[in-house]
Amino acid sequence: MTMMRKKKVQSGVQVADAPGAQERRASASTTGSSCTVLGALRFISGLSIAYAKRSQGYCRQSCLLFTAQDWVFCSSLGSPQQINIEDLEEGPVLNGERPDCLLTDAVVSGNKRRSQSGGADSKKAGEVADKAAPPEQSNISGKLRKKKKKQKNKKNTTGEILENGLEDIDRILERIEDSSGFNRPGPPPLSSKKHVLYVEHRHLNPDTELKRYFGARAVLGEQRPRQRQRVYPKCTWLTTPKSTWPRYTKPGLSMRLLESKKGLSSFAFEHSEEYQQTQHKFLAAVESMEPNNIVVLLQTSPYHVDSLLQLSDACRFQEDQEMARDLVERALYSMECAFHPLFSLTSGTCRLDYRRPENRSFYLALYKQMSFLEKRGCPRTALEFCKLILSLEPDEDPLCMLLLVDHLALRARNYEYLIRLFQEWEAHRNLSQLPNFAFSVPLAYFLLSQQADLPEQELSSAREQASVLIRQALTMFPGVLLPLLEYCSVRPDAAVATHRFFGPDAEISQPPALSQLVSLYLGRSHFLWKEPATMSWLEENVREVLQAVDSGDPAVEACESRRKVLYQRAPRNIHRHVVLSEVKEAVAALPPDVTTQSVMGFDPLPPLDTIYSYVRPERLSPVSHGNTIALFFRSLLPNYTMEGERLEDGGAGGLNRNQGLNRLMLAVRDMMANFHFHDVEAAREDNPEGDGEWD
Repeated sequence: MTMMRKKKVQSGVQVADAPGAQERRASASTTGSSCTVLGALRFISGLSIAYAKRSQGYCRQSCLLFTAQDWVFCSSLGSPQQINIEDLEEGPVLNGERPDCLLTDAVVSGNKRRSQSGGADSKKAGEVADKAAPPEQSNISGKLRKKKKKQKNKKNTTGEILENGLEDIDRILERIEDSSGFNRPGPPPLSSKKHVLYVEHRHLNPDTELKRYFGARAVLGEQRPRQRQRVYPKCTWLTTPKSTWPRYTKPGLSMRLLESKKGLSSFAFEHSEEYQQTQHKFLAAVESMEPNNIVVLLQTSPYHVDSLLQLSDACRFQEDQEMARDLVERALYSMECAFHPLFSLTSGTCRLDYRRPENRSFYLALYKQMSFLEKRGCPRTALEFCKLILSLEPDEDPLCMLLLVDHLALRARNYEYLIRLFQEWEAHRNLSQLPNFAFSVPLAYFLLSQQADLPEQELSSAREQASVLIRQALTMFPGVLLPLLEYCSVRPDAAVATHRFFGPDAEISQPPALSQLVSLYLGRSHFLWKEPATMSWLEENVREVLQAVDSGDPAVEACESRRKVLYQRAPRNIHRHVVLSEVKEAVAALPPDVTTQSVMGFDPLPPLDTIYSYVRPERLSPVSHGNTIALFFRSLLPNYTMEGERLEDGGAGGLNRNQGLNRLMLAVRDMMANFHFHDVEAAREDNPEGDGEWD
């Protein structure tokens, strides 16, 4: 009918309506609209079933069940000219292909009912139209009827296949529900079966924690909508790429799988030849002690990890915290883009050997990001990063994250996790011998007993367990009590302060390694004990310990002898953790052999058994060979160098000593020219009376 109208308009001939023409037009429009409705319904239902098939049957209940309102909505989608009925009859097009989608029982039955009702109406309308319709219109209606007959034949031939397919899908769904434990009250929840170092992806994003504190509108209110064009190649978990960053290009960093055995997979980062050259330039820039050289290097290699970490430290020392955090996030993004396809952040079964220098950058970037998150007020996210670092090498623990995980768990109020970690690792790691665990675990039990949403029996059990553990901690580490009370601005009782067990002698007599651990714990976690209820509970248990000491409890002597044996010297990973923590009290307690070493921010206190995959070319200069005079002038003048004293062309010509001496003399002259002597006598003559005050 529409084709005939178009022809009449194009020819420009006006034809008067014959008797009954309006009824025929109405019936034809009804036929076209019914076909449009059927095609639209099949298209939408096919899309819903295709999506359900892609999601492995979980969306079976979300298939569209149309009502009378849906019929009205679909009938207003457009005229028959806007929807191609032939394409809709053959099935929906998804990604350039026509999938053979199996319809569910509800949709199939609904389509059958609608097709029957729609077919009856169309038949009546077709009969009325065929009686007085011209030949062209009868041909069109005949084609439509042929297509409907073909469709009915297809439905009849494929009915058995649809039923068999639906039965198979139902069986698969039942198996999935049985394996996942949905709607089964018997088994415990899935979270209780996860590994203690399991990392959750959603907790790696600080916005998730900030939304819980301040709401999504406050967190996402100032963020711009995402651009349609993707500038960055992949989605990452550790950080979110920013539009202000340089366009990402592969810097030559990659990861390979070393071995897989006993359920653990060992990986290692690798540097390409181009990345190795950039690494050599970075080391030369660090030796120059000029941050601008690192900035110049980042202009040519914007995703060099060690340069980003070193410049982040320089920005942090200059109180530019925002830029320092941005550089660390860019380093994490560069390393995450280089992950191996089998490397998993959450499983807790992937290992990275800290003895390889290429892997250390990832450890340090995670640690710095964790520190920024803690200062930002996101302890739950920082705890997840701490678990991730600990899972990379839990046996060796190169950054000694066990000295920090308890603090983050208490700050995040995740008391159950800290208790579970202590219960599972105490047998083979002796966590109670660390002062931080010895005091944090009973504090976690006590804070757990203060929650009102737990049963009374669990509250009393947690309170009793907290008292037992805090007495053991006070007996093992008596030198913690008085410094802790001093940090909390609490004056101890005279009976406690003057007692031989908790007095000043207890802090002085403990070994230096133990003093370092105590200083680290108190400098970091002392504010967790300032609550009045916590102090009252601590006071009760201190009196119980004093009674046990006065009564001659043999456990007191056993703990004293254990302290003298266990804490002779702290291992290197503890020293590395103290350097990274920057806790003033703990840094001041470092031994002299550590403080006299040159500690580099991109690799603090490297392991003594380092595994090198490539070696930096030697620099043939007297400075590197330990020339005393050159080292002296180097300490006075950082810009002084003797690069001219190198071998030329394999030793031809020897060392150019005259050039080196000339440069040395020029450097000394510049230094002497900057000296200004203050004439004391002239100052006295100018001000003979003086100002009457001491300088």
